[in-house]
Amino acid sequence: MNRRFAILLVLAPLLLALCLAFGASGFGFPVLAWENEILWLRLTRVLAGFVTGAALAVAGVVLQAVLRNPLAEPYVLGVSSGAGLGAAAAILGGLGALGAWPVPLAAFIGSVLSLTLVYGLANDHGRVPIYGLILSGVIMSAVASSLLMFMVTLAPIEGLHSVLWWMLGNLEVGSVQLLAVAATGMLAGCGAAWTLAPELNALTLGTDMAHHLGVRTRLAVGGALICATLITASAVALAGLIGFVGLIVPHALRAWLGPEHRRLIPAAALGGGAFLAVCDALARTVLAPVEIPVGVVTALLGGPFFLLLLRRRRGGGWLE
Repeated sequence: MNRRFAILLVLAPLLLALCLAFGASGFGFPVLAWENEILWLRLTRVLAGFVTGAALAVAGVVLQAVLRNPLAEPYVLGVSSGAGLGAAAAILGGLGALGAWPVPLAAFIGSVLSLTLVYGLANDHGRVPIYGLILSGVIMSAVASSLLMFMVTLAPIEGLHSVLWWMLGNLEVGSVQLLAVAATGMLAGCGAAWTLAPELNALTLGTDMAHHLGVRTRLAVGGALICATLITASAVALAGLIGFVGLIVPHALRAWLGPEHRRLIPAAALGGGAFLAVCDALARTVLAPVEIPVGVVTALLGGPFFLLLLRRRRGGGWLE
């Protein structure tokens, strides 16, 4: 096993355990007892942070490989915005009260529809150029975000606060069933993406080169996009719209572990989960008892990181 990957394998659980000690009431580990509500609240929150962060980081790895663009993350193709639109419609429509499945299912349907429209717009007589996908994704993301804001303006007062809080990123789990459903979707998507690791390695060289290496590029790209869609929908349904995790974590781990996707995908899951759990611990404690939405924390960290990548991008090379 790679020594650096082994370090990450040990460090990630330690950070998750440390996050249990952070809360609005101060620093301290809750008593380990079944009836301790504080323990269960913090535990479900840390698990939600891990599931969401792992999903967003792996989705970022997949999209950066497929699009050969270091700035790619789930928002680029409108996947997050489409999932957010579907999930918000389910929440405002009262479908969340019917069980754990309606909101994730609505998020997945929204993300699939968004991706289908993006793919259709970028299709040029059977060819789907990468830059066409990116441009179509940006347009779709803007449209979906506008429709989401329109829904918010029409939302009843009793549902407005929950939707707004969810739009800013919220790891307070409504039900253990929802957490279980989102975790199942995340594991399934990440597992499928890991099986595509050799194809993703080839796709980073370009679709033409991958084709000459024996990769069925259209099938590989389609499968990778479906994996990213499922993973992102699971994260959005559970925690709302949280940006930049899929940008920061893949780049940091690619620089530390290298670009090989059989190692990078599980590393991104561990690193992304630990990263978002730590961000949420900061959000709970920095201005305690006031809680900062975790999406605000990731945006404050991700904004400068994005500008740094953009500046380095001018030097050339897709991973520079």
